[in-house]
Amino acid sequence: MSENHRLRPLPADQAEWKQPEPAIFFGGARAVPEVQSAPASFSTNTDAPSGRDDQADLNAGPMAKVAIPRTTPSSSSNSSGRVSRACDNCRDAKAKCSGHQPCNRCQDNGQRCSYGDRKREKTAKQLSDLTSQIETYEALLRDLYPRLDTACARHVDQTLPAFSSLVARSSEPVQLESPPPSVPRAADNSPSPLGVVDYTREDFIRDEQLQAMGFVGEHSEIAWLFRLKRDLNQASSSTPNDPPTDAPSIISVNYFQDESDVSVLTDVDPFVGPPYAIAKQLIDRYFDRAHHAFPVIGKKFFLNQWRSVYSNPKLRPWKPWLGVMNMVLAIASRHLLLVGDPPPSDPNEHVVYFSRAWRLSMGNTALLDHPNVTKVQFEGLTAFYLLSIGQVNRAWRMIGIAIRSAVAMGLHLRSETDSIPHESKETVYRVWWALFMLDTVLCEMTGRPPSKIFSTTPLPTPFKEEDLNDEHVARFIMDKVVRDNLVLLLLSRGQGFSPSESLADRIHRLRLGLNEEEQGEHGTDLLTETLTTNISLYFLYAVDLAFLMREAIDRLYAPAANRQSWLEIEDTISTLIARADDWHSRLPLEFQFTIMDTGQPLACQRISLAFRFYTTKLMISQPCLHRCVAHSQTKVDPPSARCDTIASMCIEMASQMLGILPDEPTVQNMALFYDFSPWWCALHYVVQLTTILLVKLSRTMPGNEEYTSLVDKVKKAARWIRKMSFKDPFSQRAWVVCEELISQLDPRIELDVDAGI
Repeated sequence: MSENHRLRPLPADQAEWKQPEPAIFFGGARAVPEVQSAPASFSTNTDAPSGRDDQADLNAGPMAKVAIPRTTPSSSSNSSGRVSRACDNCRDAKAKCSGHQPCNRCQDNGQRCSYGDRKREKTAKQLSDLTSQIETYEALLRDLYPRLDTACARHVDQTLPAFSSLVARSSEPVQLESPPPSVPRAADNSPSPLGVVDYTREDFIRDEQLQAMGFVGEHSEIAWLFRLKRDLNQASSSTPNDPPTDAPSIISVNYFQDESDVSVLTDVDPFVGPPYAIAKQLIDRYFDRAHHAFPVIGKKFFLNQWRSVYSNPKLRPWKPWLGVMNMVLAIASRHLLLVGDPPPSDPNEHVVYFSRAWRLSMGNTALLDHPNVTKVQFEGLTAFYLLSIGQVNRAWRMIGIAIRSAVAMGLHLRSETDSIPHESKETVYRVWWALFMLDTVLCEMTGRPPSKIFSTTPLPTPFKEEDLNDEHVARFIMDKVVRDNLVLLLLSRGQGFSPSESLADRIHRLRLGLNEEEQGEHGTDLLTETLTTNISLYFLYAVDLAFLMREAIDRLYAPAANRQSWLEIEDTISTLIARADDWHSRLPLEFQFTIMDTGQPLACQRISLAFRFYTTKLMISQPCLHRCVAHSQTKVDPPSARCDTIASMCIEMASQMLGILPDEPTVQNMALFYDFSPWWCALHYVVQLTTILLVKLSRTMPGNEEYTSLVDKVKKAARWIRKMSFKDPFSQRAWVVCEELISQLDPRIELDVDAGI
């Protein structure tokens, strides 16, 4: 190789030039390598003078600067080069066009010269026209869909599966613009007057407050409160068509306490228990005021164990059972704090018991341990306790863990083994149904779907736990046919029961309708001696009503409900209301409810059934109230007479639920309320009924008799929430939310919140 062709080193001013290293991709946006600027010796100027000596530059060396002349297009109209665009006449004649306006050929021929859209522009215009046409058809189909019969609606669903979002908005007026994504919404998750949720706009990934609250579905009163607040803000906005800049967040109406931490004290000895007198008082309180609605532990077995532990100080109990006992003490201590008679010596006493229970049962590997019955009981009790202190999201998660543990052990199935005594089987069955009931309540409060488990666990028997060893009761429990027939007689429809009949009268009338062989087959020959109204019979009726609540949530609030016409929804609502009324008619006289008559036997059970019944009918009828409110806002699709009737019934259910409470929340009445109501979720019921009354009040013209009556009811509910807030942080936030909404709704409403206090 000659010397002139050898590679030469770069000059100093060019030695820093390197090939850019490839960008490293870390899983986010790929980094684009920055293009390095040219060295100073490299000129990018192409406008060199025409008299420059190019040959001199060539002789300057291999790395000399080289001028690249710029090609200047000719301005001559007679250029032989092709033009970028020809006129319509030249293009049709396939002739050469000069590209001017007018072009030379059209000017010579005396033709009108015009340039049409290019192919790309034509395609874009056609796409825009088709998009507008589709939007017009979509708006038309939205308007027609609610009026279609079942067959036509199903045909639309099958033909246009890609338009699932359209079907979900079928009952809404046409609205092509979505609200800003920065506005978190919950009630706006419901795209139709049905209130069905099939998407969410909340940012649960970045917003820690939303993470603490968790997703809130449409059948929660929090979603109803948020929708009301949003509507009030829009009504007061100066630009009705645009959302206000300070649009509310779902967090602004959340009264749950999940934002606050759950205290687990580390300076308590988990193996130290309270004195015998205090422990007995709390355990008796638990079984009197919580166990009837949540029989997650066997009363007889637990009391025997507890007595053994306190009678033998040297006995070291099993840690998991000791954790269950401390959780029982924590729940009872929480109830004692609310009742306040006598007031506890330490308001945080329940936190101490909870901390001991948690340290005993939830070690470092607790979630990795295999489940057992005691662990299931502890997880269920923990969920119950968290609910009682307002930690609703955490309670919902914990009940889910408990249900998973129970399913892992097969507690959701009927046991056919002979190695387990019938009494133990019945206790385990009640563990499953206790979890089922608590899961239902938490799904009501959070608006989330209930757990769907294929269960064959027999319904709880209507006999007291103390009588499970009785030979007559044992016959009912152990004979599957007799047991099923007994439950069928108590719960099935068409028995012609009258609410004025006592349980004994019903059993007697049932026996008269059966011959001796049938009486023996159904077990009615022994019912008079063994079956009485008791807390187990109450629990059976409560479980039966919970099935109806779950069915209502599934048929009215699940996304699949949007695929039905409103006429079908009305039929479903009417059917569910009829079933709820039938359930009420099957209650014996001892469980019939009117007011909070705490002086009668089984007052706790009767008041609990009242709240459960009213909230079930309220949940069933709320979509009709929602539709009537939507009509008053949009003035489209007026509700039917049946829808108006059901909406009025929704208001009546809220009024009757409020009627359970005395007129004034005096200290004595408040103690009775917490002592006999389902105190662990009493605030949920009060806020729920208050929300329904506020929704109705917001759509009622001031000055008439109906408005005055609604204001009186709202004031009563507000007084109760205000009184509850004095003892419970859980209620303090609910009071702030309700007071703000009432003031925004009508500033003239003066809340006499200090009455009766």
